[in-house]
This record gives sequence, C-alpha cells and structure tokens, in this order.
Amino acid sequence: MVRMQYVSTRAQDKNGAKRSFSQILLEGLAPDGGLYMPDAYPSVTKAELDSWRSLSYAGLAFEILKKFADDIPEADLKALVEKTYTSEVYKNVRSGDSKDAITPLRLLEEKDGKTLMLLGLSNGPTLAFKDMAMQMLGNLFEYELTRKNAELNILGATSGDTGSAAEYAMRGKKGIRVFMLSPHRKMSAFQTAQMFSLQDPNIFNIAIEGVFDDCQDIVKAVSNDLEYKTRQKIGTVNSINWARVVAQVVYYFRAYLLATQNSEQKVSFTVPSGNFGNVCAGHIARMMGLPIDRLVVATNENDVLDEFFRTGIYRVRKSAETWHTSSPSMDISKASNFERFIYDLLGKDSVRVNKLFKQIESKGFFDLSGKPGSDGDEFALVGGFGFESGKSTHADRLETIRFVQKEYGIMIDTHTADGLKVAREHQQKGIPMIVLETAQAAKFNETIFEALGKNADRPAGFGKIEDLPQRFTVMSADAGEVKDFIAARTGL
Repeated sequence: MVRMQYVSTRAQDKNGAKRSFSQILLEGLAPDGGLYMPDAYPSVTKAELDSWRSLSYAGLAFEILKKFADDIPEADLKALVEKTYTSEVYKNVRSGDSKDAITPLRLLEEKDGKTLMLLGLSNGPTLAFKDMAMQMLGNLFEYELTRKNAELNILGATSGDTGSAAEYAMRGKKGIRVFMLSPHRKMSAFQTAQMFSLQDPNIFNIAIEGVFDDCQDIVKAVSNDLEYKTRQKIGTVNSINWARVVAQVVYYFRAYLLATQNSEQKVSFTVPSGNFGNVCAGHIARMMGLPIDRLVVATNENDVLDEFFRTGIYRVRKSAETWHTSSPSMDISKASNFERFIYDLLGKDSVRVNKLFKQIESKGFFDLSGKPGSDGDEFALVGGFGFESGKSTHADRLETIRFVQKEYGIMIDTHTADGLKVAREHQQKGIPMIVLETAQAAKFNETIFEALGKNADRPAGFGKIEDLPQRFTVMSADAGEVKDFIAARTGL
C-alpha cells in the first residue's frame, strides 16, 4: 500500500522533503516557510459516499481521517475519534437540535426552488466551530507525545475563537503547554473571559498591544527561528496546522450526507472566513470528490479574500488598514492558509508559490489577473475550483441577525450573519446552500444587543463567565519579549 505523504508548498526538492502525517502533526510551518499539503489527495467514490450515510459523526471522522493519517494504527485512530466526538463534549445545542448529531443541520427555508440550510458547528465547549477540529487535535497531540515520550509547547495567535478552542482542547494534557497571543482589548468580553479565566498551569495567555496580525507575525517570526523553535519544542494549532484543517474536512462530508438522498446530488457551501482555513477544508473535500458545486467565501470589511476572488489580486493590508469589526474573528490583513489553495491553483508549482509569497514581503501583493504586468493568468481557472465570494458590513450584520431571528426564530452570531447575508446572494435553484455556523451568539453579546435590543441566549453553565478571575500577561508586539517569556517557563 502506498502511504500518504506530505510536502511543503514551497519545497524545492519535493522527493527529498516528503513526510508522514505523524511527522507533520506537531508542526505548523514547514522549515522552508511553506505549508504542508498531501502529495496527492485521496479520492472518495460515490459508492463510498453512500455507504457512509448511516455512520455516526465519529464513524465518519474515522473513515475520512484514516485516509490522511495512515501511519497511525487504525484501532488507535478509531479510539481517538470516538473519545473526541461525543454528545457530552458537543452538548451546547440550540433548542430543538439533537446533541447526538454533533453537527445538526437545520433547514431554514425552501422557496422558489431554493433551499437554505445552517450547519451547527458551535456546540462544543467554547461555542465556536473551531472546537470541531481542536478537540481532535488535542487528543492526537497527547497520543503522539505519549508515543514519543516527548513534550510540546504550542504557540498560537488568536482573535478570539482559535485561542479558546485550543486552550480548552489542551488544558491538562500531558506534555503540552499553550502560549496564546491575542490582541489586547480587541476581543469580546465573553471571548476574553473564556480564555483568561482558565487557571490551568499549562495555559499562558499573552495580550499583545496591537492587532491580530501583530500576534500572527510574532508566531511566524518564532517559527522561522529554527534553532529556537527546535530547542523550545514549539508547535502550532492555528489554521496552518494540517491536522486541524483535515479534521474540519469531516463536517463538509457530514453536511452533504445530511442534505442529500444520493451521491448524484450537489450542494453549495457559504463559509465565513478570514484566514481561509475553514473554507480550505471545503476545498480539500471538493478535491477528494465530494459533489460541491460552489464554495462561497464570505468576508467582513477586511475583504482580502473577496478582493482576490473578484479580481485575481491578493493584497495584504497594513495594520492601519485592518479594521476592528463586530465579526472580529475575521479581522485579518492576510490569509495565511490561502497559500494552500494557490499551490493547487498553480498546479503544485512550488517554485512559483515560493516566489509569489516572498513577493508579498517586498511588494505587498501578487496579481494573477492575467492583465499586462501581472504575475500570471491563473485567475481564469478559479471558477473551475467552485469559488465565489462576497462581503458583509456591520449594517448588513445587524440586518441579517434581525431577519434570521424574525423569519426563522433563531439567534445567530455576527460571523454567521456575514455568511447568511452572502449566501442569500448566491443561491441557485435545485442546489441546497449550506451556511457553516461560526459561533454562538453569546460570544458577541454587544452586537446582538445592538441588533435585537436584548442579550444573547447562553447555554447552561455560561451565565457568569465574565465575573470569573482572569490570568494573563500584557506585552508589546515584540517577538524577542515573547521568546524570553516562553523560555523562562519551559526551562529549555
């Protein structure tokens, strides 16, 4: 049997750099600064799809993940997914939804041949979609570290949801410390409380004086210091980690199987996204053979991705041009995960990928529009991958939250509102449109109150979270200062 192998998007010698799933599990960036991708995508047949219709979420996760993690014994992998995807972990469901479903699919509307659906992804411990992958990642990490008798220090950057999901997945895990950077006073009160109230000795919250991208730049700077990274045993859990992205692939298959009766049917997805990680998982699912018609990327005012999918120009923003919005998890100036799609778009030409992303550092953009002076003409191929896009503003957000509450009787968060706004603009007759939920409304109460004039619904156990004592350290946006902080606490 040919084993699944992975290669960096920037690998200059692909044959010399191939690695297994377990070898890249604990890593973020590859040593050459690229992102790991499978040498070839595994394929899923229509017959295989139909055979999965009766599976539980954990059973489906096992079938998909074993295609990517084929160096983990199947019995071990099966035990890990069954430990992860339980109704006890994913219990924070809306009224009327089953916690046994893990990711309940709700029909919002059928009208004029168009179907609009919402996939519930925010029933985990932090009420955000990132729990879907992060809980799995925590168990995979602990398994692999125990197998190697090793330890790992996770360094991450978050604008809210990634950080809390990582911390709740890794708290108390043997051999793991978490150092999480977040922009100081830029998260919602609920998000801040979720993270900073954790008192576990292996969790360290660092509030950076700046914006999310300052945090992300520090993570990259540390990752690029290979000597420090190796000595301090630094790994990552944000969306550049391949295992996290691949765990997210599962719920695209799950949604498809719930929304269709046979594998001849197609569906489309709308995905609120800033960093391209969540929608990248949809792209992977499509490349594996899942019958996805269109992948619609919904952005907020920070429309880096929307600009590319409209024009073919990928242009990063300066910190001063990165807006702090009411859907803050998408407040990014550059989409780190986007490199994975560009790698596929350019026919896996890692030399060109390397050149284009190095150009970002010097020019701030690359241009694939095909116009005179551009860097290529591959934008013409984007439609073949199913991608479309749209954007949403604060006013759109408020209007959509009100509309969904009135028409469907449910309360949605600000990011999901961005998704639903854009989804309604891209619906087609005969093809269900599934919107991926980002988080529960409780995480963004300030905006919910502005929209509806009342506080957001909260699941049981979250009533007084803002009153809990908080533990965190404020730092300037200085990679050296962060490195010193980590070293002092690892003793390495």
